[in-house]
Amino acid sequence: MNPFRWSYRAVFFAGFLICVGLLSFALYGEHYMGMIPCPLCIFQRIAFMVMAVFFLLGALFAPRGGLRWVYTGGVVIGALAGIGTAARHLWLQTLPADQIPSCGPNLSYMMDAFPFAQTLKMVFTGSGECAKIEPILGLPMPAWTLLWYLVLTIWAVSVALRKRASR
Repeated sequence: MNPFRWSYRAVFFAGFLICVGLLSFALYGEHYMGMIPCPLCIFQRIAFMVMAVFFLLGALFAPRGGLRWVYTGGVVIGALAGIGTAARHLWLQTLPADQIPSCGPNLSYMMDAFPFAQTLKMVFTGSGECAKIEPILGLPMPAWTLLWYLVLTIWAVSVALRKRASR
């Protein structure tokens, strides 16, 4: 079976399963490989969760016509948030050692102690734990997530475009 000719429902269900698999690997890395997630890693997980929800809803309802873009748009919005977060994370990892920001409080403390806007600013300013590189198959985790955001977005948009063009 050619995955480029799958139906909208099949592509979106496969996208959901891929997101669940990626989130499962993140939890495996955290609990069994000792990879403690930094705040940017947690935001990347949230982006995959958003994508998974829209992939699942698209698979369950399999809308026709323009309604497909509601679910595809949700996937794209989640992916864009993830791409921005992963890109920022990769940028922090490329900084020279003397320019890496100092380690800050963990995300749960920041969410409890500061307003949401200030917490976002602190997270995207970065901290020392976000600059730690733990490669998996030669690439740091944010590079892998960035790759998956791009692949899943292109796949979701291509199936929405293909079905629209065939009508």
